[in-house]
Amino acid sequence: MSLLIKNVTKTYPNGVVAIDNLHLEISKGMFGLLGPNGAGKSSLMRTIATLQTPDSGSIVFNDFNILDHPMKLRKLLGYLPQSFGVYQKVSAEKLLDYFAILKGVASKKDRNLIIQRVLELTNLYDVRKKYVSGYSGGMKQRFGIAQLLLNNPKLIIVDEPTAGLDPAERNRFLNVLREVGAENTVIFSTHIVEDVKELCTDMAIMNGGQILQKTIPSEATNAIKNQIWTMTIDKKYLLSMQEKYTVLSSSYNEDNSIRIRVHSLEKPTAEFESVFPNLEDVYFIALKKSNQ
Repeated sequence: MSLLIKNVTKTYPNGVVAIDNLHLEISKGMFGLLGPNGAGKSSLMRTIATLQTPDSGSIVFNDFNILDHPMKLRKLLGYLPQSFGVYQKVSAEKLLDYFAILKGVASKKDRNLIIQRVLELTNLYDVRKKYVSGYSGGMKQRFGIAQLLLNNPKLIIVDEPTAGLDPAERNRFLNVLREVGAENTVIFSTHIVEDVKELCTDMAIMNGGQILQKTIPSEATNAIKNQIWTMTIDKKYLLSMQEKYTVLSSSYNEDNSIRIRVHSLEKPTAEFESVFPNLEDVYFIALKKSNQ
């Protein structure tokens, strides 16, 4: 179940090039699409979901061009957009039944079985009688996963699903997504590096409508081994350090000093210490190169 995106371009009427001659191949499993806000991730997700048409290019899933056969793709698709609304004063159970009817599940018995399964998978069965509008943010996101599973999708797209969730809700949501991703092609679009690190076996970094790097998280960090250096400085020297070195990130210490992480092929000065790279380092290196 592979997805091949080839030479896809999308320019909006205001002149913004959201997707710029993009090429990407995604295989079965959890795929992380990592990039800052405004990178073009949501535009790409909407295009794959056939909610908008690109200006050029092709998108092939399971040997058919989804741009030529959008309805065929929608039968195989589960989509959780960045934000979605729910009806007021309707329980999760009733709302899922309504969505199942819309997705073509005619038999009441079949709908009941499917709804019970997705509620249990998303840990919402005990609150199935409650109004979805009264759910917490994390519960609403898990309900979003429940509704997209009603048609047993083969391609699942989730766009910025953990934004705004507290740590406990985020963990519960990611655990649900792990189970879902075991047997499907799942595209996880996010600007949160930690989500990709915890969840995805394959990933790409996107900015400016283009794919900057496609890699495996562990291989990406190994590729910059012995290239990441750290040093504590007085905050008044931060600007000069940024001008002199490739500073990837900085964080304050308790004494108000700053710990910086620098990318360099060689040790910058004797004061720097070598540290093992992380996925955030990989991400910032790619973004800095794209902005040069």
